[in-house]
Amino acid sequence: MVERSTLAGIPPWTMGVASMFLIQLCNALSTGLIASVGPAGTAWLRLALGAIVFVLIARPPLRLIRRADVPALLGLGIATGAMVAGLLAAMERIPLGTAVAIEFLGPLTVAAVRSRNRRMLVWPVLALAGVLLLTQPWQGGVDPWGILFAVVAGTGWGVYIILTQRVGDRFSGITGLSITFPIAAVVVAFVGVPQVAGNLGLPTLLLAAGLALMSPVVPFGLEMLALRRMTHTAFGTLMALEPAIGVLLGLVLLQQVPTWIQVIGVVLVVAAGAGAQRGGIRRPSSNGVTAGLDVPHE
Repeated sequence: MVERSTLAGIPPWTMGVASMFLIQLCNALSTGLIASVGPAGTAWLRLALGAIVFVLIARPPLRLIRRADVPALLGLGIATGAMVAGLLAAMERIPLGTAVAIEFLGPLTVAAVRSRNRRMLVWPVLALAGVLLLTQPWQGGVDPWGILFAVVAGTGWGVYIILTQRVGDRFSGITGLSITFPIAAVVVAFVGVPQVAGNLGLPTLLLAAGLALMSPVVPFGLEMLALRRMTHTAFGTLMALEPAIGVLLGLVLLQQVPTWIQVIGVVLVVAAGAGAQRGGIRRPSSNGVTAGLDVPHE
C-alpha cells in the first residue's frame, strides 16, 4: 500500500528514463576510474561490488539449482562480464555514444531475429547504417579495437537477453542475479585484478562502490517498478532512447561533441530500436521475464 500510494503520481516512463540515465551516467563517470585502474579493473570492481549487494539483498538460492540450470547460469554470468568489460574497454577508445550505439546492435538483432518475421531484419540494417554514420570509417580515423570491444559488449547484451529469459523462468526477481553476478565478477577477475593490483586505494574503492550502486542495483529496481505499470512494448520502445542518452551525457560530461552526421546516425539507431519493438516481444513467463529490448541490463 505504501509503495502504491507513493508511486501513484509518478509516471512509469520517468522510472525507465531514470534507469537509462543512471546506467549511462555511471558509464560516463567511470572514465576517471578507467584512467586509474584500467577498463578491466573498473569492470571487475563494479561487478564484484554489485555482486556483493545482490547477494546481500537476495540470498543465492543454491539449493534450487539443478544440473540443467548450470549452463544457462554460467553463460549468463559470462555474458554479463563481456557486456560490462567490453563497453568500458570500448569507451577508453571511442566516444560513449558511439560505443552504446554499437552495443545496442546486439539486443536489437535479437529482437528482430526472434520475431520470426523477415521484414523485422530491416531494423538491424537501419541501425547498422546509423552506426556507420557515427563511426564514419571513410574518414580513416576509426579505432578498430574500440569498435571490436563495443561489438563484444553488444554480443554479450544479446546473449544476456536470451539467457535471462531461461534463468528468469527458474529464478524469480533478482535471485538469478545473485548467482550470475558473482560468476561475472570471477570471470572478469582474470583480467581485472591484475589492473587493479597496486592501484586500489580507499577513494578508488568508494568511487567503485558508488558506481556499482548507480548501475546495476538502482536501475534494476527502477526498471522492475516501471514494468509493473507499462506494457512491455512501450517499455522496450522507451529503451531505444539509450544510445541518444549516451550521446547526450558524452557531450555534457566528457565534451564528446558529435557532428551533424553523427546526430543523424543516433536518430537512425533510436528509430531502429523503436521499430524493432513492433514484433520483438515475448509473452511474460510465470516470473514476468520477457524478450526484446525490455530486459534489465548493466
